[in-house]
Amino acid sequence: MIKGFIFDLDGVITDTAELHYLAWKKLAEEMDWQFDREVNERLRGVSRMDSINIIKDHNNATVAEDKLIELATMKNIIYVDSLDTMTPDDYLPGAKELLTHLRQEGFKVALGSASKNAPKVLKQLQATGYFDVVGDGSSVSKSKPEPDIFLFGAEKMDLKPEECIVYEDAEAGIDAAKTGGFHSVGIGPKDRVGHANVRFDTMADATLFAVKSHFTELF
Repeated sequence: MIKGFIFDLDGVITDTAELHYLAWKKLAEEMDWQFDREVNERLRGVSRMDSINIIKDHNNATVAEDKLIELATMKNIIYVDSLDTMTPDDYLPGAKELLTHLRQEGFKVALGSASKNAPKVLKQLQATGYFDVVGDGSSVSKSKPEPDIFLFGAEKMDLKPEECIVYEDAEAGIDAAKTGGFHSVGIGPKDRVGHANVRFDTMADATLFAVKSHFTELF
């Protein structure tokens, strides 16, 4: 029986993807590295250090580990500064309505994000009150596609993986959910999240009613 929901943040609750892209692009320009939206797509759902390594490898660059950490920190400063522009108007369509509905129905809700800035984003959205548990990049050592962040959320909610549904918009996130034994809802195109248990084009389509209709035997 489904008792809890775990949500990724970026591309599910809100979309800071453009802010991430601009921050990485600014950093890449300062390093005289090539970076475009195609490379940026490969960063979806992965940690900051994994992202800087992907960009480094794309440019066939040799960079010492301490320098990589410094670059990742610089990118984060650029990104965090841009978060101050976010407001409660920046929920993705359907996200706030779903979170409200889950609260009304008495489900437990957790955030399972690779971002260490997740608490800041939730604060800007005034969304903290919707979540019983906030799991972010500081909560676990292994990022997606490892299932650790979702297992963390389930444990803190005192639930088993099979009692939870994960909402994700990234291939690595769906991989993590499946590896961890969770039910999964993919948000986005089939070629990215088509391996989820059920897929919707947008959060506006992924209502509680629609999800219950798919997982009928679990409610």
